[in-house]
Amino acid sequence: MKKNLLLIGIIIIAAAVLLSFAKIQSVDEYYLEHIDDITEDSETVTLSIVCGAVLDRWDDLEPQLKDEKYVPPDGVIMPPAEYVLRPGDTVFDILHRAARYHKIQMEFHGSEKNGLGNTYIKGINYLYEFSCGPQSGWIFKVNGQPAGYGCGSYKLNDGDIVEWVYTCDLGRDAGGSF
Repeated sequence: MKKNLLLIGIIIIAAAVLLSFAKIQSVDEYYLEHIDDITEDSETVTLSIVCGAVLDRWDDLEPQLKDEKYVPPDGVIMPPAEYVLRPGDTVFDILHRAARYHKIQMEFHGSEKNGLGNTYIKGINYLYEFSCGPQSGWIFKVNGQPAGYGCGSYKLNDGDIVEWVYTCDLGRDAGGSF
């Protein structure tokens, strides 16, 4: 009986020691930690998030957002960064992954909640639709061109450049009209 208790005690101690050195992660946690593991064979996309138009319309911005933590002095919330492109990734997938990785606040409605059948980006870095006037909100471009459809439907290809732009004038201040 004493031998069994001793053996059980040794097993418990050994398990505790092994678990103390193990890093247990969910799949999402693993991918977020290894988001920058880009190899020569990786397909990649580049993503940036900017809000420079707000600087030109500062007086229209909601007073509580007139702070560098929401609107950086250069208008760049996230400079261009390269991300691994996984099979089937959409513009939304890359934005969501980057926002979580860089701890940038983001709020969205999934397709089941907005009646449009697509994901809608409500706010990034606490800048929301109408935060800087009645024609303001988030838009995105891929390879410099307006997408023409929703971020949850737009599948990306290797080498694509995605820009999330906060517009104060329905996209006219971002090189087009949306």
